[in-house]
Amino acid sequence: MGEIEELTQLVARERRARDRGRWTQMRDCFHADGIVGLSWFEGSADEFVARSTAMSDQGDRASHRLSPPAVYTSGARAVIELPMSAQLRTGADGVEGDLVSTGRLLYRVESRAGEWRIASLDAIYERDSLVPAPPGANPTIDTDELASLRRAYRLLAYHLGRRGYTIAQDLCGDDQPELYRSTHEWARAGAATPADGAGGHRL
Repeated sequence: MGEIEELTQLVARERRARDRGRWTQMRDCFHADGIVGLSWFEGSADEFVARSTAMSDQGDRASHRLSPPAVYTSGARAVIELPMSAQLRTGADGVEGDLVSTGRLLYRVESRAGEWRIASLDAIYERDSLVPAPPGANPTIDTDELASLRRAYRLLAYHLGRRGYTIAQDLCGDDQPELYRSTHEWARAGAATPADGAGGHRL
């Protein structure tokens, strides 16, 4: 297997393991000091797997549809940008709907002792949509609350907020491109630096 294929399979395996509840396999995709920053979570890879397990156990499950990633390598380090859409069934005021959040996952990956693992994972949000599942149904949404949320992921934040999750309003998104630019500036600099085994850094 070539290096690009190996890296592509690593990030695909991490997402599929999460979707399928293969928690040991998911944890094995990260370095011991890996870190994660998403809409509903920020912390260590260990805690991310534990919280993902609890999230699934209480019925909050998403399925990720992935597109081919862009992979940038430099020696023992790599940056992978993975386009994706997170899809989940939600109930808004008693009406079932299909929520789709579209964005990119940005992975920082390092090879340590000959093993590629994820050092950090962050999400960049683009947009989201909610389509009622029953034909003709119209869920009632608090439009004032919705207007107060970040446009790039406001429906996702609305849904998760009602499920008891705290969603930050300053995440990377296309509506705040300076965050995306600074992330990629760091990523390019990091990808050009030889790996030193010192551990992951936040993208």
